[in-house]
Amino acid sequence: MTEHTSPFHDGELAIQHMLGIADKVHQYASRGIRPFMPDQHREFYAMLPHIFVGSLDASGNPWASILHGEPGFLSSPTETTLNVGVAPEPDDPLAMTIYEGAELGLLGLQFHSRRRNRVNGRVTAARQGGFSLEVTQSFGNCPKYIQKRETAEDLPYMLKVGRVERRTSLRDDDVKLITAADTFFIASAANNVGEGAARGVDVSHRGGMPGFVKVGPNGSLLVPDFSGNRHFNTLGNILETGKAGLLFIDFEAGHLLQLTGSADILKLDESPYAYEGAERFLRIRPELIVSRMSALPFTLKLTETSPFNLRTGGWVKR
Repeated sequence: MTEHTSPFHDGELAIQHMLGIADKVHQYASRGIRPFMPDQHREFYAMLPHIFVGSLDASGNPWASILHGEPGFLSSPTETTLNVGVAPEPDDPLAMTIYEGAELGLLGLQFHSRRRNRVNGRVTAARQGGFSLEVTQSFGNCPKYIQKRETAEDLPYMLKVGRVERRTSLRDDDVKLITAADTFFIASAANNVGEGAARGVDVSHRGGMPGFVKVGPNGSLLVPDFSGNRHFNTLGNILETGKAGLLFIDFEAGHLLQLTGSADILKLDESPYAYEGAERFLRIRPELIVSRMSALPFTLKLTETSPFNLRTGGWVKR
């Protein structure tokens, strides 16, 4: 099986082959990864009040972001077109990455139902109030590791204005947000992005018990990688480019922390720490950081921890 007959690129295939699962994954992924959005996905996106976006800046750095609006700000006039009816805020790194021809990865996630779908594509039109995306890949994801959250009903939908800071290393309040997180989002991209449907930009969800992201004394982040859909989109991209972008959210205060930097994959015995349930680890070294205070106009309250996260353990020094 080669990249030309697979919905995966060489980096993703390399990991699948290393684990001896490439043929098995191909059997279901070749049907589930489509060059169009099925009707249920199109209807799903139209219900969402927010969507997560992965993009690349001019230097090839991946960034993970969130766009939000009243339900209906996402629409799909055709099965290969997704219209986004809001534009990123000027202080969002995403704002400089949306232009005609840009590759983007989008993740729709409905927290209260744990439902999520992904769509990757190319920007065909960028305008003041949003943009349009031509779909290159569309597929669903299972509900694993997603914490249930509900939107606070007593909050009006209004844009907050908060402090924005840019820096090159983590501060104490960044570390506090990261180590308290039970969820984050990770953006990555393949080499030679745009050269074929499999070589796009991706954004993915990661969940665990609070503290599952460990910050080392040198500011690097260590993250356990749990069993998932076996596509290895994120890991395959990191294998090729050695880069990743992360988004952390304070769901109650609306603060956003975005960072991008170098990334690599560690085998279990290459980590100085063990974590129950981990199959390997990701290590990210932040190089650029954007902190956006009170950036979200809504609050999401945790209502139920994922049962899959409850089966994992904590950090143990080897």
